[in-house]
Amino acid sequence: MALNRFRTDAPVLILGHSDADGLSAMALLARALRRSGRTLHTRIVGRGESPWSEAMRTELSNAPVGGLIVADLGVREGDILRELKTVIIDHHVPAGTPGSATVISGFPMNPVPTSSLLAYWCAAAIAEVEDLLWIAALGIIGDMAEKSGFQEMEDARRLYGITALREATSLLNALRRSSSGDAMPALDLLIKANGPKEILSGEHPETGLLQAAREEVKRELEAAKRVPPKVKGNVALIGFNSPCQIHPLVAQAWRGRLKNNIVLAANTGYRPGWIHFTVRTALDLDLIAFLRENAPPGADENYGSGHRQATGGALRPEAWNLFVAKLGFGPDVMVQL
Repeated sequence: MALNRFRTDAPVLILGHSDADGLSAMALLARALRRSGRTLHTRIVGRGESPWSEAMRTELSNAPVGGLIVADLGVREGDILRELKTVIIDHHVPAGTPGSATVISGFPMNPVPTSSLLAYWCAAAIAEVEDLLWIAALGIIGDMAEKSGFQEMEDARRLYGITALREATSLLNALRRSSSGDAMPALDLLIKANGPKEILSGEHPETGLLQAAREEVKRELEAAKRVPPKVKGNVALIGFNSPCQIHPLVAQAWRGRLKNNIVLAANTGYRPGWIHFTVRTALDLDLIAFLRENAPPGADENYGSGHRQATGGALRPEAWNLFVAKLGFGPDVMVQL
């Protein structure tokens, strides 16, 4: 077992993504490790951060860490920190070999399991976690894999009710999409709650924070969805400015209406100095290959990761302008330098 290679004189650190799938994977791993007697810390990787960045290497070097688990943050080239024993749990298209890390990937499987489902299987190897099945289901729903045929999803539906599971998933995603971007209260709630109905009940103060964030995101989304797309070739671009992470929601909403297009939703207000974008399509196309073929100078690890039909990234203004020009768009969708 990879955990046996971790040091026991320092806590395990779990790094994870801020969406429902990543948070669910983190919560499952945290609860299982605690049940097995391990000490641990959790760290959500937020906006503009990457486990493979120099800033993260410095942070990890200066912290007492007995071993590192990275959940739902991709698989990239090179060690995160060479001297630190690392396990990566992920389901996205790999973008390289992560040094000496142990990789538990769902990518070669069909259907591809979510990171939360992979984490549930891993957690079951170190502790009794049958009562935490609902957490895995939240990640499955959050990553739009509810109808992929996983038995765990069907079991959770029967035990907990699909309405409660869907509503809890919606709440969990709200904080990271809000203008604050701080999903830590959502993770705290997942680590202590005993089921989706407890998350919704309001008995924990975090639920109120999640509900307020969802209302903010709803307002921003309704405004962005009214922006008409601009079309060049088979690419439909919807551009808007919002402090909320609504570009994936906008792209998904237009995907069903523009079934013969590659939908590109671009948000200039999400993070200063960057244009964040999401790409979706109903066509049988490899969107990661599409982005790779159209990558502008300046595209880095923030660009073009994810899934074959659900990807995106972030570009600096200069690179963004080159990117959209290559796609055939004019100055009206470019950013002033």
